[in-house]
Amino acid sequence: MAFGVKTNERPGVRAQVRYVRVSPYKARQVLDLIRGEQVARALEILEFAERDVARVILKCLESAVANAEHNNGIPADELYVSACYADEGPTLKRWRPRARGRATRIRKRTSHITIIVSRLSPDELERLRAREAVSGTARGNRAAAEARRQRVLRSRQAKAERRAAGEQDHDDHEHGDDAHEHGETAPPQPDNAGSEPADERGAAESGPATEPGPSPVEAADTDATSEGDATPKGDEGEDA
Repeated sequence: MAFGVKTNERPGVRAQVRYVRVSPYKARQVLDLIRGEQVARALEILEFAERDVARVILKCLESAVANAEHNNGIPADELYVSACYADEGPTLKRWRPRARGRATRIRKRTSHITIIVSRLSPDELERLRAREAVSGTARGNRAAAEARRQRVLRSRQAKAERRAAGEQDHDDHEHGDDAHEHGETAPPQPDNAGSEPADERGAAESGPATEPGPSPVEAADTDATSEGDATPKGDEGEDA
């Protein structure tokens, strides 16, 4: 064959997603990262990829692995991404108004994404088992990728809970400020609550209480009355 095996004749178990609203150029940038990688490693790469199309490719890869497990009986830890490609789908034409009554065409690209997984060769499986035996951990199986995915999910849930708790504290603080503005706060408690009043303590320390003298107003009234009643002697003699 001059051009190799045709696309639809490549061996392996495949899964396809059609009419994805992304350009083939952007999809191929992510597909190039997982081509030839083991399934566990490919799942890890797609999980932490920063492209939106990586979520779609991740679902497509999981579908291909599920097809291999249920339809062909191949364990997931013995699979690798043998081929992955993105074909161009139909393009949606839209128009954008421009200056002077003109219009510019907008092309909304679509893609058909295909992922093919195949079983590792006996030599590669032997080398993989040897590496796992030396390291003591199954780095090439899907369980490791699933454990990483669960850790990421727990981290995101904890972040969401912290954000919700922060919003609740903010709401409580705002309600407290509103109650303070409307005068709904509780009366302040004195610092010496539960202790004796200061006057009683002073009276107890100074000894027995004494009768208080007349107030300044009462003393002034008494003086004025006494002056009015008293008649000078000289005046009495003149009248007589």
